[in-house]
Amino acid sequence: MAGAIASRMSFSSLKRKQPKTFTVRIVTMDAEMEFNCEMKWKGKDLFDLVCRTLGLRETWFFGLQYTIKDTVAWLKMDKKVLDHDVSKEEPVTFHFLAKFYPENAEEELVQEITQHLFFLQVKKQILDEKIYCPPEASVLLASYAVQAKYGDYDPSVHKRGFLAQEELLPKRVINLYQMTPEMWEERITAWYAEHRGRARDEAEMEYLKIAQDLEMYGVNYFAIRNKKGTELLLGVDALGLHIYDPENRLTPKISFPWNEIRNISYSDKEFTIKPLDKKIDVFKFNSSKLRVNKLMERQRLAREKQMREEAERTRDELERRLLQMKEEATMANEALMRSEETADLLAEKAQITEEEAKLLAQKAAEAEQEMQRIKATAIRTEEEKRLMEQKVLEAEVLALKMAEESERRAKEADQLKQDLQEAREAERRAKQKLLEIATKPTYPPMNPIPAPLPPDIPSFNLIGDSLSFDFKDTDMKRLSMEIEKEKVEYMEKSKHLQEQLNELKTEIEALKLKERETALDILHNENSDRGGSSKHNTIKKLTLQSAKSRVAFFEEL
Repeated sequence: MAGAIASRMSFSSLKRKQPKTFTVRIVTMDAEMEFNCEMKWKGKDLFDLVCRTLGLRETWFFGLQYTIKDTVAWLKMDKKVLDHDVSKEEPVTFHFLAKFYPENAEEELVQEITQHLFFLQVKKQILDEKIYCPPEASVLLASYAVQAKYGDYDPSVHKRGFLAQEELLPKRVINLYQMTPEMWEERITAWYAEHRGRARDEAEMEYLKIAQDLEMYGVNYFAIRNKKGTELLLGVDALGLHIYDPENRLTPKISFPWNEIRNISYSDKEFTIKPLDKKIDVFKFNSSKLRVNKLMERQRLAREKQMREEAERTRDELERRLLQMKEEATMANEALMRSEETADLLAEKAQITEEEAKLLAQKAAEAEQEMQRIKATAIRTEEEKRLMEQKVLEAEVLALKMAEESERRAKEADQLKQDLQEAREAERRAKQKLLEIATKPTYPPMNPIPAPLPPDIPSFNLIGDSLSFDFKDTDMKRLSMEIEKEKVEYMEKSKHLQEQLNELKTEIEALKLKERETALDILHNENSDRGGSSKHNTIKKLTLQSAKSRVAFFEEL
């Protein structure tokens, strides 16, 4: 009886100890997942669980987004999940999306899963027209999307109409031209056929490399007012802060790179930006929504955290690669020493064997001479003849053995010479390996204009004092020629791509319906007619003026 009561009490106690949970649904760009979360979990607990499930290590680009009163917000890492203003109906839904966009996708994105998630998100933003993309570039991007999905083009498999159910172009582009779906498919397929040999991740990366230079790529826009009350748009992206006219989200009027900004703060609805140059007055603007100010502040902090993590990753990667190169150099040196020792031993043994072979040959010749001398001085008596014949026979046998031994030694000498040649070849390969290690860069390629690091991030001087190599002028010239060749090939490829884009633009221009052009289409065409360059070059031109003059210009808008 007592045992039964104790058992029931133990079961009741165990039941009470079970933590209360709620169901969460996570929607990624290509899947949905559900988790049971504990009531006490914070945003970071849920976010880390999602990242582990996806096998994602480059977590700093992403966040969990939810919808509140027709607006979107991001889950805070240090706040309980249920303390957010989310729906209390289960499952609670969050969208796993990229919050921050890399400036250079090829250099900053390492994992294939990261590249794939970015590809899907950017593709959707282009198709949903949240990122403006000119028609000819849309066709090129569509061809890479088809390569990523279908693999290499095969005319026997990918017959006319195979793209009929695919969403590949923005509706704005389709409506702008008098072209049938078959005509669009024909142009997309023509480019798709040229991508033969590219794997899925390579095609997706080519897509991102083109998309990242679009004017609206990675930009978050916020409605603001300056001191005069002029309504403007503030754009925030990986390059810095940009001020736009509300009617033109393509080209900023002025820009402030991150490396010119010392601090950002907000109070109520007023936002204050302090330039790095303390001689320049701070400039302020207002936002009608407090949530926008808080979101921008969180973006700034997250950006600083991202730069810190990137610096730490760069340091760890440099240290790892330096250690690896030291180990490879040590192994190559050891292999070189072993090859040299083996070569010396084989050379010495070959010389000894060759001398032995010569000595044996000399003895065989002497035995032959002795046999001839014995025959010439043979005694005529039968006994003497018998003894003489026996000696002659023994001499012949000895001469034969000497000849065989001499031949064997000669063969052994030839084999040792061959081994010596192979050892010297191994020594040459070891030296070549050591040279290749010496010519490897000791650090990964960095962005042309690196983002500034926060002041608390130490700098690293990994020039490799402990690992020095003797570079010859010929090696440096060869390396310089290879780099120059790659530059020429890249320029030719870019030129060819631009020619293709211009050719397609000219080809379909006659089918354009001018009356259907949107405001962004008109702005893009005006920029192109003025010789508009890339997004990076545009922002670079805007920052040629002093920060002080740009602040004054902003306040007078």
